[in-house]
Amino acid sequence: MISSLTGTVQAVALNTAVIDVNGFGMLVNATPGTLSGLHQGREATVFTSMVVREDSMTLFGFATAEERDVFEVLISVSGIGPRTGLAILAVHSPEEVRIAANTKDTAAFTKVSGIGPKGASRIVLELNGKLVPTGAPVAPVSGGGTASVWEPQVIEALTGLGWSEKDATSTLKSLSKADPDVVATGNVAEILRAALRSMSSGTRV
Repeated sequence: MISSLTGTVQAVALNTAVIDVNGFGMLVNATPGTLSGLHQGREATVFTSMVVREDSMTLFGFATAEERDVFEVLISVSGIGPRTGLAILAVHSPEEVRIAANTKDTAAFTKVSGIGPKGASRIVLELNGKLVPTGAPVAPVSGGGTASVWEPQVIEALTGLGWSEKDATSTLKSLSKADPDVVATGNVAEILRAALRSMSSGTRV
């Protein structure tokens, strides 16, 4: 099994990246948070999980080993495939997933697209005892940094994903009016996810 990749980033798309490892272009599926840390032409390391099926072998990449480990526990739940596991980690940090599983917080899982109340109940039931909080800090849900801290990071992430700086800046201005609560958190990952949703529904340059 391939547990990690280190190489030069060849390309970064909305949901995937290609990393050149000794001449082999390895395609990895990843969350927006992981992809935002990858920049074309630079060397990077991603922790990976390989999902093998009869007709395919797919790599899923993560910024940390913790994300990968939580992903692998998530996809052990019946009805939770790799795409849904990735979607959960696009919405929640690994520690947030641990807390939700430990406290049987079904509402946290229904925030993920495609997971309803029944599915969330099954998830917390099957994760019982498999994921426990580590005590790692989680992102604040309110308050947060100023635009001078998060805005350049989000713009860099968006341009790294292929949008122009002009479009990225314009989207953030619109987001500040359309979703001020998310912007107020100052949380780079949360703002990036909101911006990606907004830009994906519009016209990409």
